[in-house]
Amino acid sequence: MAAPPARARADYDYLIKLLLIGDSGVGKSCLLLRFSDGSFTTSFITTIGIDFKIRTIELDGKRIKLQIWDTAGQEPYYRGAMGILLVYDVTDESSFNSNVLINQALSPFSDIRNWIRNIEQHASDNVNKILVGNKADMDESKRAVPTSKGQALADEYGIKFFETSAKTNLNVEQVFFSIARDIKQRLADTDTRAEPTTLKITPADQADGGGQGGQGSDLWVEKWLSGSEGWRIGVGVILIVSSIGSLGRTLLRFVRSK
Repeated sequence: MAAPPARARADYDYLIKLLLIGDSGVGKSCLLLRFSDGSFTTSFITTIGIDFKIRTIELDGKRIKLQIWDTAGQEPYYRGAMGILLVYDVTDESSFNSNVLINQALSPFSDIRNWIRNIEQHASDNVNKILVGNKADMDESKRAVPTSKGQALADEYGIKFFETSAKTNLNVEQVFFSIARDIKQRLADTDTRAEPTTLKITPADQADGGGQGGQGSDLWVEKWLSGSEGWRIGVGVILIVSSIGSLGRTLLRFVRSK
């Protein structure tokens, strides 16, 4: 399942949808407020349904419009997400790694591995992920998840890792800019691979010198190099395309239209 393309508009070059997921109370809403509004509240915020913020940033000479969704983990919001921030609380080990069955209907286990399983089931295959250990400003005596454990889990899944504090603004900008940069690069690479290749083919009667000049129509074909068999056909011909051979050779057969 592929995420939809980020189409450019006049006021931005890329539109990127990000998703914040993690257990209740880990500080997802506080991270969202800090990044989008530059504010912080000590009041506990429970997200019922969804919260949604927009911030446009400048990144490597491009304007990136970020749509950031703070959800309670509902499956529909995984669809179309281009990047997902997996957030846990460094002072709460159960938000990072728990083997306690807490709610069979919603989530068999409340920890990062379960959230990753949800991503694998419901999100795009190529979605970017980043692991975030929040509340890193807390006194070390209250820390339950060492930095080394967070890094080890991130390394296991091949994703980036940051420890943040929404309260002090520690690494908050860095987290969002990092995942936005990775997504922008992925989208740019996809756009490059999708550049069309144009082939011009002359009908056989003209190529062999037969027929009357001007009677035939040139055939042009564009194939998008995106891993799919996408072709666009010029006017005046009917094209039948058949891929053959292990090297992906293509057999073209065309008939002049009347």
